[in-house]
Amino acid sequence: MKANENLRERTRQFALRIISLSGALPKTIHCRTIAGQIVRSATSVGANYAESCRPKSEADFVNKIGTAMQELEETRFWLELIPEAGLLPAKRLAPLHDELDQLMAIFATMVKKTRLRSGKKP
Repeated sequence: MKANENLRERTRQFALRIISLSGALPKTIHCRTIAGQIVRSATSVGANYAESCRPKSEADFVNKIGTAMQELEETRFWLELIPEAGLLPAKRLAPLHDELDQLMAIFATMVKKTRLRSGKKP
């Protein structure tokens, strides 16, 4: 499997795992809000990565990956909030945190390499 196909699948699986997590949250108005927010941010990661696969320019590529990274940070916020609010145990979310960290590192490396290739500071 090519690297971009593997990453496309990883971001899709990450989104699906977050969707599943959102269904495990208690059925309260507050949790519906959190579920909606985390699903939006996590699914946006994959959508922005998919768009970056056909960039108009290197700057467009860096912008799309940067947006995916911002969405990962928002997803991290919601993942941290869930156990702090007593909605689900932190242990259950640990694998999602791990995948989020790995995706963030991959995207950061992609941006750095692209900027170095174009002669810009990382």
